[in-house]
Amino acid sequence: MTRTDDIVEQILTTYDTITVVGASADPGKAAHSVPAFMADRGWRIVPVNPKADELFGEKVYRTLADIPEHVGLVDVFRPSEATPDIARQAVAAGASALWLQLGIASAEAREIAEGAGLLYVEDRCLIIEQRRLGLRAPSLG
Repeated sequence: MTRTDDIVEQILTTYDTITVVGASADPGKAAHSVPAFMADRGWRIVPVNPKADELFGEKVYRTLADIPEHVGLVDVFRPSEATPDIARQAVAAGASALWLQLGIASAEAREIAEGAGLLYVEDRCLIIEQRRLGLRAPSLG
């Protein structure tokens, strides 16, 4: 296993809630199907989207700063160029892990996140990693 695999395993076995920035109401988009898949396997999804009101049975928040509860893991479905700002927002919200989905990577976001002590994963898909490592949501044991 690589260091990234260790971080992936730590994240998926520690966090039972995934805050999804860029969550989509469109079932044809990965930003909908990936969180829905993870929800079906026991993770709670807290969606962040400026246009929707409810997704995955949960209230949708406009920004990370609007979430009234503790934010642990932030999963990102936004273009790479948007991720440094999202990393700053995640740090400000008190997140402890930042995950950029498959095809999304940013040296600046990595620097911001790791500089603030966050666990960091980029260019990886939650579904692929959950299946590959055979991991279960922490709430399911």
